[in-house]
Amino acid sequence: MATIGAAALTYADWAKRMDDGYRVAVIIEMLSQTNEILDDMLVVEGNLPTGHKTTVRTGLPQATWRLLNQGVPNAKSTTAQLVDTCGNLETYSVIDKDVADLNGNTAEFRLSEVKSFLEGMSQQVASTLIYGNQALNPERFTGFAPRYSTKTTTSSQTANNVLDGGGTASTNTSIWLLTWGVDTWHATFPKGKITGLQHRDMGEWPVLDSASNTYQAYRDHFKWEIGLVMRDWRYGVRICNIDVTQLTGVSAANLINLLVRGIYRLPTQPVSAGTVQTSDTPEVRANMGRTVIYCNRVIRTYLDLQAMNKTNVLLRLEEFDGKVVTTFRGIPVRTCDAILNNEAQVT
Repeated sequence: MATIGAAALTYADWAKRMDDGYRVAVIIEMLSQTNEILDDMLVVEGNLPTGHKTTVRTGLPQATWRLLNQGVPNAKSTTAQLVDTCGNLETYSVIDKDVADLNGNTAEFRLSEVKSFLEGMSQQVASTLIYGNQALNPERFTGFAPRYSTKTTTSSQTANNVLDGGGTASTNTSIWLLTWGVDTWHATFPKGKITGLQHRDMGEWPVLDSASNTYQAYRDHFKWEIGLVMRDWRYGVRICNIDVTQLTGVSAANLINLLVRGIYRLPTQPVSAGTVQTSDTPEVRANMGRTVIYCNRVIRTYLDLQAMNKTNVLLRLEEFDGKVVTTFRGIPVRTCDAILNNEAQVT
């Protein structure tokens, strides 16, 4: 027998959302998160019906030192194509019409339920941006962590941009240094489709219960088609193996040192960082996008405490758009609660 109330709102749920005056109560969203990565990410329409194809150069032509009266062979460059596919996150909200219409607060009651779907789907997308692995869950898209999952450079090029914070237990977290841009990292959606989280009020419909009997209900449809495109892996840096249980001890990771090293792993840095170009020609890649540092609340707290240290000249508290923002060499530090504190050691 199906469990009543597992996927549909009941009278008991209705009662839990009413205040003493039988008005829809203000719900305290204790399950909400701050995932500013969703605000920052650049979104570009895919060039495929299912995602985005990227062409990268994998080899440069090699010229030949020529002797007089001798010819030279032809040469060419080589390229490869990578495809990043989108995932389709979708669900329905179904509320019995009689439950929603109780006490005449239909619209307000339905809105209280819609808010929870928007928050829940946002958290799912943020978590998938970090940890999504299409090899394990083919219906999803691949996030950042599986692409920077090893420090062994012989097995993955991206390992060059994975820095070790020294943690060896399963109480680790990561800091991410990412550059959003059309030629670096961006989110995508299928060609010809609509971007972003879509909500459609479908009105009143006859629906079936678990016994295939019909009742009238209000339905809402939620849909989000999204993928993550790696155009240039060099513009992502993972600072991993930061043990959150040792942030204040003698074995604490030197986050300032790691952030400085992380900035220099980028081919080019923001002008605000005040550092020199490292590998790419400045005039070619002078502005590759917007660089941001992401960490969870634990690391953000630690960095803010460091920023208040008067001897610290790299971390600062600056005002941006009327808000106090922590910056590291002018790069904003943003909160992403989707980044976990129980990551396994990256080896």
